[in-house]
Amino acid sequence: MARRGLKVSALSRPGRGRGPAEGGEGEGRSEHGSPDPRITPHPSHASHGPLPSPGTGEGARSGLTDRAPHLYSGPLYAGLTVGILGGSFNPAHAGHRHISLFALKALGLDRVWWMVSPQNPLKSAAGMASLPERLAEARAVAAHPRIEVTAIETALGTRFTADTLAKLQRRFPKTRFVWLMGADNLRQIPRWKHWIRIFDSVAVAVFARPTYSLGALSGKAAQRYTRRRVSVSGVKGLARRRRPAWAFLRNPLHPASATAIRQARAAGS
Repeated sequence: MARRGLKVSALSRPGRGRGPAEGGEGEGRSEHGSPDPRITPHPSHASHGPLPSPGTGEGARSGLTDRAPHLYSGPLYAGLTVGILGGSFNPAHAGHRHISLFALKALGLDRVWWMVSPQNPLKSAAGMASLPERLAEARAVAAHPRIEVTAIETALGTRFTADTLAKLQRRFPKTRFVWLMGADNLRQIPRWKHWIRIFDSVAVAVFARPTYSLGALSGKAAQRYTRRRVSVSGVKGLARRRRPAWAFLRNPLHPASATAIRQARAAGS
């Protein structure tokens, strides 16, 4: 996959802010602001020495900017619960932000990462905007201090979700991760490479999407892990559950579609 990035400036440390929330793609994943001075650093951050500047090395080459997680920021996320929404984000849109804000509140997350994939192994590169373009648009759409946009897969050198999660857990050993995805991807996740490893390694939260929910819940993955499904009343602690653990959230639906946006742009509307 082509891996291009943007130059970055100094890292702003992520806090553990728990203010109220406002309101995935790799192999088949769903399509996936400025720092807030009110957010204070996590207490554990004070004990860690300075990290390498994200303005050089892998961080800069990965298209990272302020507040974006990178290979050396593991200590900054120690003790936090992070939801990962992976995808091409071609382009990012209001639906991604809608799901992210819902996830922050419903799952009790400290952060949501928008992990922008350099290239989806199951999708054609035709019509795919460049990685820097997709990152820039994702940051503009996210516009929230607890939603962080990253191209960390570029620095990790991974193409598939299972491999990415394994390397992230080694780089961020004290961070609890939750994989976030739409109902369409629950239906097709058996097509992903080593998909069982995904459920075995992290908690999974699945969000309702128009027309997909019923089929997803009757699909292979949902049936395989039917006894490991966590009720809605228990989703706040999903990240701490023994794996495999997953939940289906009946979130308010959002009509935004990356495909429709691309078609409208192509038509010049």
